[in-house]
Amino acid sequence: MAQNHTKSLKPSVIAADRDSLSAVQAITDYAPANRDYTTQSLLDAQTEMDAKMAALAQAEAVFKAARDDAVAATHRFHNKVVGMRDSIGAQYGKDSNQFQSVGRKKTTEYKKPTRRTPKPTKTQQ
Repeated sequence: MAQNHTKSLKPSVIAADRDSLSAVQAITDYAPANRDYTTQSLLDAQTEMDAKMAALAQAEAVFKAARDDAVAATHRFHNKVVGMRDSIGAQYGKDSNQFQSVGRKKTTEYKKPTRRTPKPTKTQQ
C-alpha cells in the first residue's frame, strides 16, 4: 500500500492495478475475507477513480482556459496603456509634465551626448 496519500501515483502503477483487476475478474472462486477487497468493491473504486480523474481533467482544462483569458486581458490592458502614453506624448509633447506623470521620461531629462576625445596612445606621448 502507498504510504503517502497526498502524492499522485505513477501512471505505470495505475496501469498495473487495472491489469490486476482484470485478472481477478477471471478468477471465479475469489472470495476474500475482507469485503473491502471483493471484485465488486474494486470495480466500484475503479469507477470512482475514473470519474474523479475525468473531473480533474475538466477542471485543469477550465483552469488553463481561464489563465489564457487572463493573460490575453493583461496584454490588451498593457497595449491600451502604451497607446495612451503615446497619445499623451502626441497631445502634450514629450517634454511636458503630463507626459512625465504617466510614467515616461521627458526629453530634457536624457543625458546630452558628448563627444569623446580619443585617448592618446603610447606613441603619441
